[in-house]
Amino acid sequence: MAEVIRMPKMSDTMEEGVIAAWHVKVGDKIKSGDILAEVETDKATMDMESYEDGTILYIGVEKGIAVPVDALMAIVGKEGEAFEHLLHNGSAPIPAAEPAKSEEPIVSEEKPTPVAAKIDTSGINAVLVKMPLLSDTMTEGVIHNWLKKVGDSVKSGDLLAEIETDKATMELEAYDEGTLLYIGVKPGESVPVNSVIAVVGEKGADFEALLKADASPKIEESKPAATVTAEAPKEKVETTAASVAEVSSQKSVESNGRILASPLAKKLAEEKGINIADVSGSGEGGRIIKSDVDGFVPSAKPAATSVSGLTPISSGVESSEEIALTQMRKAIARSLTDSQSTAVTFQLTMEINMDRAIVARTAMNETSPVKISFNDMILKACGVALKKHPNVNSSWRGDHIRKNNHVHIGMAVAIPDGLIVPVIRFADTLPLSVLAATTKDLGGKAKSGKLQPADWEGNTFTVSNLGMFGIESFTSIINNPKNESCIISVGGIKETVAVKNGEFYVTNIMKITMTCDHRVVDGASGAAFLVTLKELLEEPYKLLV
Repeated sequence: MAEVIRMPKMSDTMEEGVIAAWHVKVGDKIKSGDILAEVETDKATMDMESYEDGTILYIGVEKGIAVPVDALMAIVGKEGEAFEHLLHNGSAPIPAAEPAKSEEPIVSEEKPTPVAAKIDTSGINAVLVKMPLLSDTMTEGVIHNWLKKVGDSVKSGDLLAEIETDKATMELEAYDEGTLLYIGVKPGESVPVNSVIAVVGEKGADFEALLKADASPKIEESKPAATVTAEAPKEKVETTAASVAEVSSQKSVESNGRILASPLAKKLAEEKGINIADVSGSGEGGRIIKSDVDGFVPSAKPAATSVSGLTPISSGVESSEEIALTQMRKAIARSLTDSQSTAVTFQLTMEINMDRAIVARTAMNETSPVKISFNDMILKACGVALKKHPNVNSSWRGDHIRKNNHVHIGMAVAIPDGLIVPVIRFADTLPLSVLAATTKDLGGKAKSGKLQPADWEGNTFTVSNLGMFGIESFTSIINNPKNESCIISVGGIKETVAVKNGEFYVTNIMKITMTCDHRVVDGASGAAFLVTLKELLEEPYKLLV
């Protein structure tokens, strides 16, 4: 009987896998134990074994494709055996019949949307006043106060209203003369940028027709022309920055020569000694706003050429690339986002004197078969301290707290694809030399991609050390709140000057910061743990007994 091969769950956090390579093809004979494929998980690339004997009848996932855990990947059975009925259960990720459906033309489904007849507004002597873009991050504005009312006479330059943006409350200036015919937004109401807020024009003008025309669906009339203009720029790639600035700045000037600029932008330009006419506007209709003035860089004047006669030009080229997410990067994003949205965290920071630890490490490395690092000493000290403070060696489980009697410490290791946390099991019981050998073995496996699920699962506490990069202090995010409630961030050992009995002396200080899940660990219990950790590292002989 044909058997379905599904995407296995190869780690506790795995939700999908990517087929890195198939080692078999349809028609191949296989035996139990044969390697069928390499699967990229969120932790590593691992071999997938067969548990069945037979012939590969079907492969439903191509190389490089991601599929959820438990999704159908392949079918194994006797040669010539029917297997199509297994595909109709809805578990096959790529049904065979799907491509045939795509051959049917679907153009007929795209029916033209009925468009209302275009409203003729050419004879209406009035203009719409819309919510302007008053800052580069503004998406909507609130009418703080109207400075004119319907029926009032309006001149170009008059202030119509005060608008509250995401940055400040700013004044809205009129650019047209006439009568305020209509106000569409009450004080205190917010409207999106480019929405109609008022109408200015001659008395008796049919402003309602203008409003209807603006609200009606726009008819796209000139698509062919857009195609033609898209080709034109190819011949003029060498347009200078100066000419571009000149064209864009012209948009900020009305036909009557008046410059479109907000009052704040004008005032700021005056204070900075900038000719407002030289600034390019990025606001509504080319309007110059505060950010335009802030970011304005005067262009080089022709007269200011160098002795050599060469005009300086910008030679940099802007570029970027889109990088596809690896399974590990997806898992890191998912896990840390979940942690930030569930755990209620706080941080505790403490300074530890490492003078005696430095002396002790030098002495131990003279006899230890494996070189002991400061990180090994910190891991050992955390293991001993966790045994004395089991409430820190606990985790939140929804309706209860799990207090662990064993101590499994995760050790954060940076690898090219991201971050992985191999686990030192029963860290409190390991002699320092054995613990050092274990960390070196796990670190090597992590960087070479040879870790197995048992190597990274089950941590009850985590240590993250960036001291070797010269980082003085930092904070970490709890990796998996279901397994642990605390993570230690270890900074570098820094030589500094201290005072004792009125005298200066040189000493070595290391800062550590512990992030705690307040649902499990309170400030006092977290502090008590750090006091014990400090004692163990400042009197390192206690790590050996």
